[in-house]
Amino acid sequence: MPHIRPSVEHAHHGLERRNALIAAAEPLPEIDDPAFGARFDRFGDARVVLLGAAAEGASEFFRARAAITRWLVEKRGFQVVALDADSADARTFDERVRGETGQGPPAASWAWRNREFETFLAGLADHNAARRPGDRVSVHGLDLHDLAFSMRMVVGHLDRIDAGCGRLARSRYGGLDPWAQEPGRMNITGRYAGCEATVTEMLREALRQRIEDAAAGEHPVADTETAERMLGEAEAYYRAMYYGGADAWNLRETHLFRRLKALLDDRGPDARAVVWGHNASVGDARATEMGLARDALSLGQLCREEWGAAARLIGFGCDHGAIGCAAGADGPMEVKSLRPALAGSHERSSHDAGLSRFLLDLRAGTARHAGRPLAEAALERFVGAAYHPDSERQSHYAECRLGEQYDGWVWFDETTAVTPSAAR
Repeated sequence: MPHIRPSVEHAHHGLERRNALIAAAEPLPEIDDPAFGARFDRFGDARVVLLGAAAEGASEFFRARAAITRWLVEKRGFQVVALDADSADARTFDERVRGETGQGPPAASWAWRNREFETFLAGLADHNAARRPGDRVSVHGLDLHDLAFSMRMVVGHLDRIDAGCGRLARSRYGGLDPWAQEPGRMNITGRYAGCEATVTEMLREALRQRIEDAAAGEHPVADTETAERMLGEAEAYYRAMYYGGADAWNLRETHLFRRLKALLDDRGPDARAVVWGHNASVGDARATEMGLARDALSLGQLCREEWGAAARLIGFGCDHGAIGCAAGADGPMEVKSLRPALAGSHERSSHDAGLSRFLLDLRAGTARHAGRPLAEAALERFVGAAYHPDSERQSHYAECRLGEQYDGWVWFDETTAVTPSAAR
């Protein structure tokens, strides 16, 4: 993928993108207006609709995905909500929306412990209450490996043996963000290298216990064949995670896709799913620097390869505001100010369109298709669990062809941070 050119030509392309956005952007009503969800009915004939997020802890992204999902569930008959979340957390969510238990324990990850998500679950529970058990919408976590849980285990273990190793692990796990510049593979030496076998076996046994616990429950998250394959892959998965680089990301994205496909196969040929994830996972990696230069895969890419136009990928972007994020891979939630988007980025062009929120339909042949300018490479911002404003260009931007990466682009010019749930 050619690099962005900081020149007059670069500025010209930015102007072209802005003008294409102004022509194609469809202003959106307030999120709480029922008309908001109705704008996404055009994607309701898909088998899977993937909803992204440019940052983990933005209230607008949670509320917008909730509104779109409610529409697809209530008006289009989608039966599965699949989250890029640990399966243990999602089992609690599923029990709550099906009315099978009380509130249950809070989510292990800060990313799901917020009032916006709680409100969404309550709405699904109300929807399910009027339906027979077999017709109720189910909630599933696609990540049985649970990368965040694994990171916390490794960092805690290394902290106990050597504080320096723990610090090294914390800094290295930032390299699992596929958009970070030069993520590379760590050169493992010293005591950190000596812990590899112990850590890998510890994580493998933790995964085995999680699979056994799930199999004993009412809604198992892995059949025997899947469990055996996952345990067989566990050593490679955790070794890749331990060393960093693209291997861990690709293994995880492949696992997410397999879990999603198994869920749909289990529900039958007419089953349809709404998927919540990060833009890096939801978008098609083949239209990004991560895919072309770093061989990164994505869940969205794998869904397109499997289901073609029956998979719809919707990215979410923003310019500035506040977001919830974590201090590190295993840190608590904190609120940070999001810097305005860099010049030359898709976000800057979206901001310059002058609308507080809008939808771009990026599918070829649609009445307001944005066309060629958005099919050209430009910077796009990706903020994961952690946000590093002081190294924003290196830590959070990659070149992408927006028009090929997504089928739709949802814009909020300003964001607010999610509101943490009350402790219970």
